[in-house]
Amino acid sequence: MITKRIIPCLDVKDGRVVKGIQFVGLKDAGDPIELAKAYDEQGADELIFLDISASNERRNIIIGLVERVAATLAIPFTVGGGINSLEDIKAVLRAGADKVSLNTAAVKQPELITIGSEYFGSQCIVVAIDARYDKEMRSWRVYTNGGQRATDWDVIDWAKEAVKRGAGELLLTSMDQDGGKSGFHLKLTKAVRDSVTVPVIASGGAGSADDFYEVFKVADADAALAASIFHYKETSITAVKEFLIERGVNIR
Repeated sequence: MITKRIIPCLDVKDGRVVKGIQFVGLKDAGDPIELAKAYDEQGADELIFLDISASNERRNIIIGLVERVAATLAIPFTVGGGINSLEDIKAVLRAGADKVSLNTAAVKQPELITIGSEYFGSQCIVVAIDARYDKEMRSWRVYTNGGQRATDWDVIDWAKEAVKRGAGELLLTSMDQDGGKSGFHLKLTKAVRDSVTVPVIASGGAGSADDFYEVFKVADADAALAASIFHYKETSITAVKEFLIERGVNIR
């Protein structure tokens, strides 16, 4: 039986971990190296590091910081932000990442998904999708550049296209739920999960251990990501895992 994963996320800007609500109002949440070490010790299944301003600032990811974070970890490490070429993917993997997360670059040049998956294997390529409900579309629209730029892509269509091109995993963030701590977007997560054959990581809205239970049981997410509730010590990875085990969820 496939186990469910709990994944903390480090949204990094100017070398510090930050967190906001619906991608705005960012506040400092700590040092990325200290947080990475703490989450490893707490039993996180993986860690995701996203340089959230790299694409909008049209620069590459901060490799030195990636190296320092990777050096503290014994768990799988995914890195994203400002990765725009095969050479960028190589550099991030050399710096200690196990996987790369492609978002803006994947939408702008979908062939990068294919190139990366053919070169390193699909298990190494995560496509991150930032989604917001669009009334005119009557569905969810894909956004890029740290949630600042709307695209013409419907989320379900883009999820299928990304997998077709070689994505081995999808990181799905609900911009509507992000930072609100009212729970993951179950309808969105289930819709994407039912449309693809690769693992889906649910992101955006975690406020309690019960939210993780819901996204696993109702939406069948393969993994669930959270940031602020862990950063600000509202709960811990250990506590969430104990809660899920008591309710029969198969976790690592």
